[in-house]
Amino acid sequence: MPEIYIQRDNLDAASARFIQSELSQPVFLNSVPKSGSHLLRNILRMFIPADQHYAQDFIQWGNLQQHRHAFDPAKPMLSCGHLFFADASAIETATARRILLYRDPYDWVIARARFILSEQFQGNVDHLRSGALTADELLTMMIFGLPQKLPSLNDIYELNAAAWLGANCHIVKYEDLVRHANDTDSDEAQHFFAALLKACGIEMPADWHERVITGADRNQSATARENLTTSAGIQLPAVLGEKHRALVDYQAPGLRMVLGYD
Repeated sequence: MPEIYIQRDNLDAASARFIQSELSQPVFLNSVPKSGSHLLRNILRMFIPADQHYAQDFIQWGNLQQHRHAFDPAKPMLSCGHLFFADASAIETATARRILLYRDPYDWVIARARFILSEQFQGNVDHLRSGALTADELLTMMIFGLPQKLPSLNDIYELNAAAWLGANCHIVKYEDLVRHANDTDSDEAQHFFAALLKACGIEMPADWHERVITGADRNQSATARENLTTSAGIQLPAVLGEKHRALVDYQAPGLRMVLGYD
């Protein structure tokens, strides 16, 4: 498995400023990789005691059996992962409140490319940072994958997102999460975070605005765009162009509609 180098934050100390309510049931934040996993986790950490944060690892198919205790109802924890939908994952997480996070596949292509180009990511595709590729070529590889090295966009979204829509999950779109975290004074933000906290079994406190703002601090996220370091010299677009949007639709037909983006 690839290695991801992330510096520790000080959000446990920050969360100590708030009165916390203990979880009565495990909560599992499942997500498509590069869809705001750390942002959502960091926000929810402001509402849950630090000793209920499961920080051993991100739970994935390959290490699921090692981390089954994260879903022990006798010891409720807040855990995170990128977990395929399958028999074992559905059974092991059945005791938990499931939150499913994903982002628009069009934007995900750029986010994935940006992360792979960063020094925070170390794996079997480090050669993609050599500078020999154009931005168009790299983005195409993010969509179609690389044989025995990178799964395709459809492979990732099929079992990390789409299949979970047929299970008991509370859906969070990355775009909604960012928008409401950046504007906590709106009525829409209050409804959004009230629904999210209810899905986690957490009563919404009066100071929820401050907690969200504290947890969403981008300086505390090593995977935020501005905190990634790269020397590849490839300039990625801010928005995916028409050519690559068409390739996403070809590679994963109907996906954006199923996820609620069409």
